[in-house]
Amino acid sequence: MGEYFSRWVAAVLYNGLGQYDKALDSAQGVREVFAMQVSAWALPELIEAASRTGQTRQAAEALDRLAAATDVGDSDWGHGIHARCRALLSEGEEAERCYREAAERLGRTRFPTELARAHLLYGEWLRREGRRADARTHLRTAYDSFTAIGMQAFAGRAHNELLATGETVRKRAADTPDQLTPQESQIARMARTGLSNSEIGAQLFLSPRTVEYHLGKVFAKLAITSRHQLTQALPGQGHDRP
Repeated sequence: MGEYFSRWVAAVLYNGLGQYDKALDSAQGVREVFAMQVSAWALPELIEAASRTGQTRQAAEALDRLAAATDVGDSDWGHGIHARCRALLSEGEEAERCYREAAERLGRTRFPTELARAHLLYGEWLRREGRRADARTHLRTAYDSFTAIGMQAFAGRAHNELLATGETVRKRAADTPDQLTPQESQIARMARTGLSNSEIGAQLFLSPRTVEYHLGKVFAKLAITSRHQLTQALPGQGHDRP
């Protein structure tokens, strides 16, 4: 399972960097994992990479498998992820309907990273449709969210897309206390939104125990004793939720 996990992490990173050939190669290494929970996380990376490299048949096959994996729990997260991936293989009004559904459903979940990716993909699609003003709205949301969370690869992708719409964007770093490391800042911000250690770990590819360890260091550095105190201890609370 460790090898599959590493390949999945690599696929996410390469998709964030827009290196879709490498993302596809990494994602293909986990496509034969039949556990529903693993498939629901890994298949979206394969679908995005395959759709961006012209491998539409492979993407469509993966989408069918994702539908089976996300139908199990009948959750906004599952249906939102499926809608986001379905949009990548759709055109016109159907694509837009799927992107809107993805943003709406994922906006009701506790996974800001997945919502930000929905806004990014929607914004990229709108720009390619020639709707630059609409695209800027979603790309700006994605850029601000990724920056606040600390997902710099995806933030860079959103930044480049904004530039392509004709908007001038100044890159910025998340406004976190200097004494925290980037990873500690990222975990602290996610904990402030109410995410559990397991949920944070799932999004950052860390074990819950590792997340707990980093939060312990955060509490010590900020001189606090609980998650509830993060709201006051960290600046810029308005940037946490997309």
